[in-house]
Amino acid sequence: MKSITIEGQLRSEFGKKATRLLRSEEKVPCVIYGGAEIVAFSAPATAFKNLVYTPEFQVAEIKLEGKTYRAILKDLQFDTVTDELTHIDFLELVEDKKVVASLPLRVTGQSVGVKAGGKLVVKLKTLKVKALPKDLREYLELDITNLDLNENLRVEDVKAEGIELINSPRIPVASVVMTRQLKQEEAAAEKESKKK
Repeated sequence: MKSITIEGQLRSEFGKKATRLLRSEEKVPCVIYGGAEIVAFSAPATAFKNLVYTPEFQVAEIKLEGKTYRAILKDLQFDTVTDELTHIDFLELVEDKKVVASLPLRVTGQSVGVKAGGKLVVKLKTLKVKALPKDLREYLELDITNLDLNENLRVEDVKAEGIELINSPRIPVASVVMTRQLKQEEAAAEKESKKK
């Protein structure tokens, strides 16, 4: 699994004034929850670019004054006007403690419905999961090879060992729909057969 290293400084001062000062220095205030203690720190905004602005699931290796924390993104806050990152909550990965995370969903295979002229529609790009840190992975896979025209694959069709899917099992994840051209061809064929 991909990880990204972030070097920061522990925060000693809190409140609006201290937070404003941090942001004026282009630093983002952050908090790490879920471990033995709650850790407040800050790091340069540029350090988070490859972690925040990516569809990939990554683990953050946060280095703070000689100590390293393994964590995942929990919550992001952005300025409503400037759209700048204003705060990040991390969830520390503890070996024997399950965490809730959003993993990207990747479809694999060539659908028989698409080969027949249908169009693949992927309805969910990520799934919420609950798993131990060792079972987390970069993405979940869904094989669509047997997906035919007008059929759906649902959350329950996604198989991942050691991972509990939190989304409702009946929610459609991917489907193959008929294209307009295919519908017109079918209607034309039906007219022809009625003429005979």
